[in-house]
Amino acid sequence: MRGRITAPAARQVGLNAGACASGRRRGAPPPTPNAAPFPSLQAVAAPRRAPRPCHAAVSTQQAAAAAAAASADAPLLLRALRGDAVERPPVWMMRQAGRYMKVGGERRGWEREERRRRAQPTHPSPSLSPFPQVYQDLCKKHTTFRERSENADIAVEVSLQPWRAFKPDGVILFSDILTPLTGMGIEFDITAGKGPVIADPIRTLEQVKKVTPLVAGDATPYVGAALRALRAEVGNAAAVLGFVGAPFTLATYIVEGRDSIFFLLFFRRSRPT
Repeated sequence: MRGRITAPAARQVGLNAGACASGRRRGAPPPTPNAAPFPSLQAVAAPRRAPRPCHAAVSTQQAAAAAAAASADAPLLLRALRGDAVERPPVWMMRQAGRYMKVGGERRGWEREERRRRAQPTHPSPSLSPFPQVYQDLCKKHTTFRERSENADIAVEVSLQPWRAFKPDGVILFSDILTPLTGMGIEFDITAGKGPVIADPIRTLEQVKKVTPLVAGDATPYVGAALRALRAEVGNAAAVLGFVGAPFTLATYIVEGRDSIFFLLFFRRSRPT
């Protein structure tokens, strides 16, 4: 007479107790001999581990608080661009280079800044520092636009002139959109009344092959130096803005040789032949 194989009997013969506790089902795989013994009650009812402390949650909260504090100290224009709640709309105006300003407004802004500095207890000297040169004075000494824009010290001074006077929420670097061309072996000049002019435009395949790849750090080190100096000067009181010509803009200047309205030469050469 066949009977049901119980778990103790299965353990004695070394069969899988789980498969034999109620008999093997039709279609089920045969019992595996020499299987591991049925786990003891102590192993099944092992005490649960104590819960680990929530270090990750605490670290996440601390990181969020640190990020919020850093965001609060960021320039107003940057916080507004991030979508943070700000106390007022940021203000920044184009065409704010020193050459568009009157000397009177620049001097008043400089004097206001110097009074603020003198009021600080850590100010090294109670006397006013020399009034900085206005843009026209710099133009007399440094006659070309590229000489002024590609000199980090001069570019920083011209960039700071309107910020000292009016304190906008952004300080834009004094530069030009064609600055990368110097690192590509394409010479250009900026003339009064005409703007950027390329004496030898790129219009043939042979000229294209002579263009060198741009390595910005090596070709235009003055850009990075000027941006770092501006950031050190204004701190978080204003956002530092840089700019450069987009690829299409650079391409049109390279082909046309100067500013253009209809880009006729560019589009004629961009058509497949």
